[in-house]
Amino acid sequence: MTTSDLHVRGRSVVPGPRAGTTPTPTTQRSATTTRTKKGGGGVPVAGLSVFDPIYLGIDENGDPVYLDFVYYNLLTGGEPGAGKSGLVQNIIAHCALSTDVRLVLMDAKRVELGMWAHIADVYVGPDLDTAIAVLEWLTEEMHRRTDALVAHRLRKMVKANELDVICLVVDELAYFTASIADVKTRETLLKLLRDLVAFGRAVGICSVLATQRPSGVDVIPTTIRDIISHRCAFRCMTAASSDMILGSDWVEKGYNAQDIPEDHPGIAWLLAGKGAPRRIRCAYLSDEEIDYLAEYAAHIRGVPGWTAQAGEAGGLR
Repeated sequence: MTTSDLHVRGRSVVPGPRAGTTPTPTTQRSATTTRTKKGGGGVPVAGLSVFDPIYLGIDENGDPVYLDFVYYNLLTGGEPGAGKSGLVQNIIAHCALSTDVRLVLMDAKRVELGMWAHIADVYVGPDLDTAIAVLEWLTEEMHRRTDALVAHRLRKMVKANELDVICLVVDELAYFTASIADVKTRETLLKLLRDLVAFGRAVGICSVLATQRPSGVDVIPTTIRDIISHRCAFRCMTAASSDMILGSDWVEKGYNAQDIPEDHPGIAWLLAGKGAPRRIRCAYLSDEEIDYLAEYAAHIRGVPGWTAQAGEAGGLR
């Protein structure tokens, strides 16, 4: 394990400033949080909330598309260049600017999510042993939070509990699920991921799983796919791959991601909530915009090392 493969902030099992807190009824968090910068006093900064709907883009009628994220998991996939990373970046950007969410990023290619590494509580590169260790770490936290809910006679964590939501993003799922030669290691990773997807939602641990290879049960095991309610299919090479993301029979009903034109990146079928998939175009964030947002997120989160000079260099005032 190297520092390039694992980036961790915080000292507790729970990443974030409120590590060790338990979900108890309390007053609702304000949308404005006071952070203290080095060399200065508390500075009020506006922050989003992960409980706010996440803006993804527009639909066929030009209407805005929002995604309710807390209490859900999301599976997305499509061929390279189809726009999958745009969807993932929009979700991470919203979470990064939310003062009530911690980011745990697993990035097999190290470039898709790397621009957010310095604000993530945990950042994992293409290291399977470290990935398993992080999933074990999250599983322990899931059990701790579950015990707290039971102790306080609650069924799920809510915003008023003021306990940070944890957003787990796994980019290029195939690397972590299908490239492991050792069967025991692969089964260990898949079981940990499946348990987090199945039981983490109620305690504020939500997952985003993304892949460029939405084909074969080795990449997206049925035991994981079937318990994810939010799906987003970008252009796929085959109809079977489209159904692998959206679920069986949607192709027969006319919702086939294979039919999305190759020269229309960012177009996808989004299945979220009740009803049929919705055709959307995801908003696109350029590298410059991501860099700006990441610097602003570092500011409002009070990330060590952030300075006013660095923020001004990034265009922040």
